[in-house]
Amino acid sequence: MLLCAGVTVAGEQQPMAPDMKQVQQLMKQQIGLMKPELQKRVKALSPKTKKMLLTIYAQHSRHSAKVTLRQVMHEVLSDYQSMAAGIMTDNAEQTADSARRLTNHRIPRGGLLPYMNLDQINDNSLAALDGFNASVEGTAKRLADAADQGDMGKAASYMDDITGGCVGCHAMFRGVPGQSSLLR
Repeated sequence: MLLCAGVTVAGEQQPMAPDMKQVQQLMKQQIGLMKPELQKRVKALSPKTKKMLLTIYAQHSRHSAKVTLRQVMHEVLSDYQSMAAGIMTDNAEQTADSARRLTNHRIPRGGLLPYMNLDQINDNSLAALDGFNASVEGTAKRLADAADQGDMGKAASYMDDITGGCVGCHAMFRGVPGQSSLLR
């Protein structure tokens, strides 16, 4: 009975993403949590990079005031493993639901930037986030669509791209502890 309740809740955790005005307000709140040295770097980013970050954040309806990036990544790993288990057991619903949860992962306290090294907070380094987002979240959406259509072979074929995107993105965050020293 508990398992059934968990599945029902999991399927209902996909609220609409916030509109751009809400995202801008969330971004302001995140910047307010940052220490001055990080705020200075974020404010120096180009309009193009700021727009890219806003676009990524706008794709997520779950923003946390408490959860760290490490905790978010544990959630993402659970969704990834559940997605793989769904593929292996030919459970299209589990696969699609897990892929959608992965796509709409929580944004951690302070956003993503406080969990990076300070020297990476520049236009060149942050440009890579857009590609990682497309590889992981964009491909997970396609995987969910394939599972919805019952094409589990096609769904499985997307796992490599998702994994590659995860590994690439992780390279930007390696060595950074779960708690950020760049947040107040």
